[in-house]
Amino acid sequence: MSIEIGSKVKGKVTGITNFGAFVELPGGKTGLVHISEVADSYVKDVNDHLTVGDEVEVKIISEKEGKVALSIKKAVDKPEGQRPIRQSRDRNSKDFRSKGGGFKPKESFEDKMAKFLKSSEENLSTLKRNTDTKRGGRGGRRG
Repeated sequence: MSIEIGSKVKGKVTGITNFGAFVELPGGKTGLVHISEVADSYVKDVNDHLTVGDEVEVKIISEKEGKVALSIKKAVDKPEGQRPIRQSRDRNSKDFRSKGGGFKPKESFEDKMAKFLKSSEENLSTLKRNTDTKRGGRGGRRG
């Protein structure tokens, strides 16, 4: 069976590495599903998504010098215009709003500037107080 780029075929996972999985295609040829092509979400370990012996549908992406590149995530049909759902970065909480994070209205430029000026003045006064004590402070002896 000849391999056509862009076609979808069924294959069997024959091996798993830290960078992807090898899939045996019909006709005995083997291709690689890179870790970035295993799922729409972030894949830290291929073993979390695939095991040796799994039957998977793959899309043939390319073939160079006998090496076949495959994709599992591109083999899944998605409705037009639908974007993949990104996973939340906070894995400890199922819903970020449950921690009281909630929605915060955007601060205006004036509010940000007022905050900055206040913290800046506090930092300057602390710095001045610390340097004055090292130099002898106000009215200290010179000379």
